[in-house]
Amino acid sequence: MSEENEYIRLVKLTLAGKHEAYGELYEKTVADVYRTVRFLVYDAADAEDLVQEIYIHAYQSLEKFDTGRAFRPWLMGVSMRQVKSYRRRKLMQFRFKQRIEQMNTGTGMEADFSSHLIHRLANRHLLEQVQRLPYKLQQVVILHYLNEYTQEEVADILDIPLGTVKSRIHAALAKLRQKQQRHSEMTRKVDHANEIG
Repeated sequence: MSEENEYIRLVKLTLAGKHEAYGELYEKTVADVYRTVRFLVYDAADAEDLVQEIYIHAYQSLEKFDTGRAFRPWLMGVSMRQVKSYRRRKLMQFRFKQRIEQMNTGTGMEADFSSHLIHRLANRHLLEQVQRLPYKLQQVVILHYLNEYTQEEVADILDIPLGTVKSRIHAALAKLRQKQQRHSEMTRKVDHANEIG
């Protein structure tokens, strides 16, 4: 039985009232979901909470799932919507906190957007560059390259046209190439300065 057929079997069992089947579905998919969420949500505790919210929301939405479709892209779509909602809440909290502090101090607050980078993944420099991309570009890069979804699946997950996915991937890669070239030039200049000194 293929992996996708196994997911569908577990979905049907869950819908039939076999709750342990959802636990099995969770175990088979949580690593991918967590990795994606952790990459988009920099705080580990928030990422863990969000993964739990994703699975609760997915469970509540399971009756709407079309078993004729692939399960993993559907679940990743649920995940992306929950991450988007989380980011919106965080932005509202940040703005609210900023207003309160401005009222209390009468001065503008310097925003600290530093984030904890994911140190355990292989190419840390490249991941740092991806994290500096605009969020819409981060999404497609993470789904397509980190989670290995096809461009069609990414379009389905994000509920955007395939052409938009392709243009965002193209834009992301162009930005990453520019940053890599600047990094290489800077490294060469530093090396050259060290040779002279």
